[in-house]
Amino acid sequence: MNVTVSHIRSALQECYPPREAANLSRIVCCEMLGQSHIDYYLGKDMILSPKDEKELESILSRLCNFEPIQYVQGTARFLGRTFRVAPGVLIPRPETEELVERMLEEVAPASRILDIGTGSGCIAVTLSKELPEAEVTAWDISGEALAIAGDNNRLLQTSVQFVQRDVLMYQPTEDEYFDVIVSNPPYVTETEKKDMEPNVLNWEPSGALFVPDSDPLRFYRRIGELGRSMLTVGGRLYFEINRAFGEAVASMLRKQGYTNVRIRKDISGNDRYVIAER
Repeated sequence: MNVTVSHIRSALQECYPPREAANLSRIVCCEMLGQSHIDYYLGKDMILSPKDEKELESILSRLCNFEPIQYVQGTARFLGRTFRVAPGVLIPRPETEELVERMLEEVAPASRILDIGTGSGCIAVTLSKELPEAEVTAWDISGEALAIAGDNNRLLQTSVQFVQRDVLMYQPTEDEYFDVIVSNPPYVTETEKKDMEPNVLNWEPSGALFVPDSDPLRFYRRIGELGRSMLTVGGRLYFEINRAFGEAVASMLRKQGYTNVRIRKDISGNDRYVIAER
């Protein structure tokens, strides 16, 4: 079967704005169906086998059901590396890349690092890859997420230790200590749901996204409490945050006894990170 680029783009334009449809069609043609970029931009036909034809039908159906392209592909990029993703984990965001880049500038090479709420493992695996002398541990409550994170650990040949753990319920032992704790926990309030795109709201795991309006800082509070007993003296806490709660998170950490508490902005100028020292 001969398929044209314009056919794929037209099918996607029924569901997406023209620019987004064009970007998705390029990904489908070049990254998923193997067309060269030159042939794609020249608008050349693709000759598809019956198997590839069925695959294309499935891809277009999933995309027009607003499933994120990363889930359709099964992969997402994070700081230049390819990570396996599926609906059981959040898709890595550029803001989280900025957080890790900041950490790589500041964290000592041989640190003991804990990533809480690891999801796909993109933070933990990247830190382990870039800081090979570091000892990296990662927690998540979801067994499905840990299976995907474990795949990424193997694929990228890192040595992260993954542990299934509910941070809200966990009581640390005396011999657990870390130089760095990092977390990108759930921070979207229930009220903010109405402003979210369907490809996020209907597909990404709600447990990794949302917190109740009545207690939006619940994860930060608990991790801050754990950090007081698990961080070494002078150890650092790195949080990615909801831009609406920078001052609230910083104030809470100061009350918990942290020092040198700083709010940092993302590339878009929003309060996005809080860093503190024990």
